[in-house]
Amino acid sequence: MVYIRDIALPDFPLLLAPMEDVSDPPFRAVCKANGADLMYTEFISSEGLIRDAAKSRKKLDVFDYERPIGIQLFGSDVETMGECARISTLAGPDLIDINYGCPVKQVACRGAGAALLRDIPKMVEMTRAVVRNTHLPVTVKTRLGWDENTLNVEEVAERLQDIGIEALTIHGRTRVQMYKGDADWRLMAKIKENPRIKIPIFGNGDIDSPRKALEYKNRYGVDGIMVGRASIGYPWIFREIKHFVATGELLAPPTVEERVAMCRMHFEKSVEWKGTRAGIFEMRRHYAHYFRGLEGAKQWRMRLVETDSVDEVQAILEEITAAEPVLVG
Repeated sequence: MVYIRDIALPDFPLLLAPMEDVSDPPFRAVCKANGADLMYTEFISSEGLIRDAAKSRKKLDVFDYERPIGIQLFGSDVETMGECARISTLAGPDLIDINYGCPVKQVACRGAGAALLRDIPKMVEMTRAVVRNTHLPVTVKTRLGWDENTLNVEEVAERLQDIGIEALTIHGRTRVQMYKGDADWRLMAKIKENPRIKIPIFGNGDIDSPRKALEYKNRYGVDGIMVGRASIGYPWIFREIKHFVATGELLAPPTVEERVAMCRMHFEKSVEWKGTRAGIFEMRRHYAHYFRGLEGAKQWRMRLVETDSVDEVQAILEEITAAEPVLVG
């Protein structure tokens, strides 16, 4: 077992990465159904929570079927982050996570996310404020450093553990790399070998297959892995990794019926949580991923994104099942 304080996770747990405009409750539901062990909300702006912005408040929604679930916060002001930890705790998650890894300009250039990798003392102060304002376990997600000349994640791991974080997820790129190039997991292995480090260390970056998950587990010795983009439209990645790690055998890919059933579940959860109009509209970004590689996928996707009717979406999904399209790639 892997423990984040009293949260018991299985050996080598699989985490769902927090992804803006992706990892909302409907998406988390399909990932949980396929074996995700720990999930996080989309990252939530501390400034937005303080302003009582509706979008930020909505992201606090967590449900019992998701547990264990963490609320992830980001911000640039120490006091604001502390207050938002208190507000988020009231929403009833299992833990609070701090984002020190987001590389996008709108976040990092405002002094939040990965920007804190250039100001470790402020990162420490901010983390201490979050820890003091919640009774829940606090975890952190970060990167290797700001750039190749500031690979300071080893210092980050030690200092944040010392002030009370209870797990650390590391994305194997610098902020300057954004999402380009290959993720480098070697520093994660060094941190795992550091006798001072007692908290779980989770690896993130480029995990897109069961074989790679097992290879990285064995090579770098991390306590678990976080899966991000590979799960979009393919939540089966979690069950496939678990099966391969346990048995060394690859599961057959999901059938057409399974693809349609999971897409339907995602769609219904989306409409239920967001309302009919928003639920239909925001689901459109997912269809291409669910039906990638199916014969006639473009035709099905075009019809699905053009309709504003719940009943018509359901009817089109039934047509896909009935047509029994073959997997062509």
